[in-house]
Amino acid sequence: MSHLIEVAFKGNRKEFYLWDGDDPPHLKVPVIVEGDRGEDLGHVHAVEEAAAHRFAGVAHGAALLGGGSAAQPAKRALRVATADEVRRGADLSEQNESARRKSIERVKAHGLVMKVSDAEWQWDRRKLTLYFTAEKRVDFRNLVRDLAALFRTRIELKQIGVRDEAKRLSGVGRCGREYCSAAWLPELRPVNLSVAKDQHLSLNPTQISGACGRLMCSLRYEHEFYVQARKRFPKEGKVLVTAKGEEKVVANDIFRDRVTLRALDGEMRVVPLADLRQELASLSERESPATEATPERPSDSAAPERRRGERRRAPEAAPLVDLAAPTVLPVEASPVAEIDVDVEDDVDDETGDAEPAADGSEGGESAEPTDGTTAEGTAPTRPRRRRGRRGGRRGRGGGGAGGAPGNGTPGNGTPADGTPGEPPATA
Repeated sequence: MSHLIEVAFKGNRKEFYLWDGDDPPHLKVPVIVEGDRGEDLGHVHAVEEAAAHRFAGVAHGAALLGGGSAAQPAKRALRVATADEVRRGADLSEQNESARRKSIERVKAHGLVMKVSDAEWQWDRRKLTLYFTAEKRVDFRNLVRDLAALFRTRIELKQIGVRDEAKRLSGVGRCGREYCSAAWLPELRPVNLSVAKDQHLSLNPTQISGACGRLMCSLRYEHEFYVQARKRFPKEGKVLVTAKGEEKVVANDIFRDRVTLRALDGEMRVVPLADLRQELASLSERESPATEATPERPSDSAAPERRRGERRRAPEAAPLVDLAAPTVLPVEASPVAEIDVDVEDDVDDETGDAEPAADGSEGGESAEPTDGTTAEGTAPTRPRRRRGRRGGRRGRGGGGAGGAPGNGTPGNGTPADGTPGEPPATA
């Protein structure tokens, strides 16, 4: 039966292995595991449930192997280390420091801009790993050949960041304790300035930066607590209507559950969060009856139900009128039906009197009685018409060739008495 165990090595390097046996080894027990083309020595860091929990959540666990519950480490832990093997591993610490110093000398000889921070020998001395930091990309191919000839073994150069460097070298922070990354933090995540803003910390980089020169890792894993705690408080800068009137939220103390308020006149007061909530709730209850007394708007319950997504139908509009079609008005309502005299021809422009007709009669009437005459045989007196616009419609009898103007007879050269007249003169 195979057991999952986590083994720690020099520089807080950890990896997972499978242990074949009935019972897994105890914590901090030195074990010999499979290495790169050989064997390596480490100490047990986690077993059983703790190892399975870490395997699913750390970067060097299931995430490194592609994730999933079926992911299992390929390497195995071989045996528990003997006292002689542990003594050989202790001697490697002095050899690691010697290899780092020699590597620094070779880096300076090649003129490379890089900093060798740590060196680690494999337990069987078949591989030497050098960890370095650099701001830019470094071409170290010639350096690797030189180091391989110097140490007579396989050389591996790994470029790491400043956070990983602080994790490998470890140290004591400003809090007086070991670095979080070296002590217990399972994964190094990036930290930006917005995390410090959410916690209302000083934005001075020297006060919120760690030994590595970057923002402290503790800001990241404490950030979630601050976000959840501030959800219970009103936002800073918001104006609240309290028993003392309008007050502005100045600050929130999430550790003591207190809110600092400032009134319009500048008076400051500190109120517990529970008392502030109770005060706001009592004010809302007082205002609720007045709100209920106001008439409610008619609801749309009487309206027919519509399906979801269906558009509301517009009210039916009046039928459209075709403006291009001709409009026919009744004869009785037409104002043009009463106009039967050409004002331009029958009215004098200067005096306004009717011009005499060709036969000596006035007003354009025929001398002979027509169907419209009175019993005495005289034409009825017609009222004076106002001067209209020029170019109006002619009378019913005007415009005929040789006809009497305004007598209502067709203009065919025949007088009103029906006798044939003389033909019109021709030029």
